[in-house]
Amino acid sequence: MKLDTEGIRCIGVFESLTGAGVKDCVVDNEEDKVIMVIKKGDMGLAIGKDGSNINKVKKLLRKEIELVEHSSDIKEFIENLFRPTYVKSVELMTKNNKSCANVEVFNKDKGIAIGRNGEKIKRVKLLVKRNQDIDNVIIV
Repeated sequence: MKLDTEGIRCIGVFESLTGAGVKDCVVDNEEDKVIMVIKKGDMGLAIGKDGSNINKVKKLLRKEIELVEHSSDIKEFIENLFRPTYVKSVELMTKNNKSCANVEVFNKDKGIAIGRNGEKIKRVKLLVKRNQDIDNVIIV
């Protein structure tokens, strides 16, 4: 995974203000948002009491901050990415040297899992590719 200078700057600010470790950072200037992949177990530090830490970072960066907890277990990481949507199952497949994750959610939650204009599923695909080397994610 490659980080740009703005991503590295955001990680530095975030880690120094919260004390939480960051595994990955994606800066989305179109949405005015920063997506942080937090080390497993550091989510409480990242958020802080009553959201104090995350709010400090939001003010300093002047962007919305989205947090996702990392996991070395691919299925757990994908479940974390889809929160608050409940994931019924994650099935990993490989075909022609391409890996794919089929994610099953309840029919009523498919819209939430995809997101407005497909933003959430795009984000999930990007982070899964960067952090777990999975080529595609399909909602079933």
